[in-house]
Amino acid sequence: MPHFEAQRRDLADLAERSRARRLAQRAGRDFSSNDYLALAGDPALAAAVRAAIDAGIPIGSGGSRLLRGNHEAHEALEVEAARFFGAGSALYFSTGYAANAALLATLPQRGDLIVHDMLIHASAHEGMRLSRAEAREAAHNDVGAFEHAIAAWRHAGGTGRIWIAVESLYSMDGDQAPLDQLAALADRHEAVLLVDEAHATGVFGPQGRGLAAGLAGRENLITLHTCGKALGCEGALLCGPRVVRDFLVNRGRAFIFSTAPSPLMAEAVRAALALIAEPARRARLHGLIRQAEALLAPVGVRATGSQILPLMIGEDARTMAMAAELQRLGFDVRGIRPPTVPAGTSRLRISLTLNAGEDDVAALADALRGLA
Repeated sequence: MPHFEAQRRDLADLAERSRARRLAQRAGRDFSSNDYLALAGDPALAAAVRAAIDAGIPIGSGGSRLLRGNHEAHEALEVEAARFFGAGSALYFSTGYAANAALLATLPQRGDLIVHDMLIHASAHEGMRLSRAEAREAAHNDVGAFEHAIAAWRHAGGTGRIWIAVESLYSMDGDQAPLDQLAALADRHEAVLLVDEAHATGVFGPQGRGLAAGLAGRENLITLHTCGKALGCEGALLCGPRVVRDFLVNRGRAFIFSTAPSPLMAEAVRAALALIAEPARRARLHGLIRQAEALLAPVGVRATGSQILPLMIGEDARTMAMAAELQRLGFDVRGIRPPTVPAGTSRLRISLTLNAGEDDVAALADALRGLA
């Protein structure tokens, strides 16, 4: 058999089903990035990095955090992040994927149960695949389904700790989790609530602290705040009780055996936390959301109350053809297909950022009407 024949067959199958992926450079007006507050290219962040370089902070860490890679910039960020998000501690990871996977692979123990929302991110599934705990799926945003899964597990003899894993704002649907109800559920079952705030950090909550900000300080809450979306930087911060940080430092393989993130990036994230605390950018983004919902609803775009607005198409090939036409017209809108979303729910994911303005949204609405 020729080398890589199985891989060639798989790629051909993906292409036949209009599911093959390819890399494409950014072009056109930004309706696809997660740079919600347009901080990725902001001069203030560039100035923070220049100042850090001038102060002698190195570009590379040189090793894992447990060897020589731990820098005072990492620790300063973690202290500031714990204060900002109202947690007992924070731990900085190189990516949100690594943080989410490490959390779910490490914290739940053998004999425990993870109950997760059916639409939770792929990184959470990676962590659950590596975990020693059992995992069960619950219907999307259905607190009753979470409760039923817990009750069924207990009835079958489960005696360990319950871990409830959700996103606060879902990245492909743009809707919010019922966090207050889930927190009450966690309290009733002495469970730990794990909230991925990736798409809410910087956009929602007081000072941009996320949708779980009202739950901050609880002993049974762990939040994940990615730094590569609204913060415009890179990495992720896991926030929770001090024991969570200490346990991950000792047992989290993705943390222990990874080269530490750049100390320069840690300095950039600290600067970004100060920027998202200011209300002006967030207010502009929410104004853009209101305008977009009004203009795009007539062409079938679902209002979500968030910066993520899906236009459900259903069929994979048609979704990608529409995305290609919008890109030809100068709008960077991407098609989303399975397995990222469930079968039959392929969509255009319209992401609102401050890289695009009100005139751009109006032009996109006109373009979508032309495709109808």
